[in-house]
Amino acid sequence: MPQSVQVITIDGPAGAGKSTVAKELALRLGVFYLDTGAMYRALTLKAIRSGMNLEDASGLVDLARGTRIRLENHNSGTKVLLDGEDVSDAIRSPEVTNKTFYIARTGGVREILVGWQREIGARQSIVIEGRDVGTVVFPKATHKFYLDADFEERARRRIKELREKGKQIDEDSLKTELKERDHKDFTRSIGPLKIADDAVVIDTTHMTVNGTVDEILKHIKNGS
Repeated sequence: MPQSVQVITIDGPAGAGKSTVAKELALRLGVFYLDTGAMYRALTLKAIRSGMNLEDASGLVDLARGTRIRLENHNSGTKVLLDGEDVSDAIRSPEVTNKTFYIARTGGVREILVGWQREIGARQSIVIEGRDVGTVVFPKATHKFYLDADFEERARRRIKELREKGKQIDEDSLKTELKERDHKDFTRSIGPLKIADDAVVIDTTHMTVNGTVDEILKHIKNGS
């Protein structure tokens, strides 16, 4: 990695504020925001559309090899292009959300996507967020952060986010899904969610987005 290129990683469970914080941090630093989850979601969408058996690991690897995913940062958010098609909204459907773990747990697919992410990070300074970006994707990142929040707060944020998008939400069902997602993230054999030894841990339960970004910037300035 060239000395002038900075890679800032943000890991953590769903609802901890990673995406919102990473976007704002990238904006303030004037660097590229890389949403790894969007890449996995895009490939999941393609697999669903193709009618693939999501348990077919070799088929998913072949699918990934023949796929082009491009991320573009815009004022309105990240545009996700899947083989040239804008799927920014389509990848946020509950079906894609609930099936992305099939893609995420497939070793051969992760190798391909991690390769794409490393290529992007080798070319330019980035803020990247995900589940294993500080432990697996960029183990030698310039700065590493791990965001967390208590379960009820993470669920509340997720419910609020979906309702603001006009979706009807059953709170109990969403909490059950979030618990299942946590379990899958922490226990999968490939790229599990864990705290990097050299990551700064920030509990965002009682913090605003701007407050969290301010805290991260303080650590970056101090070289931690």
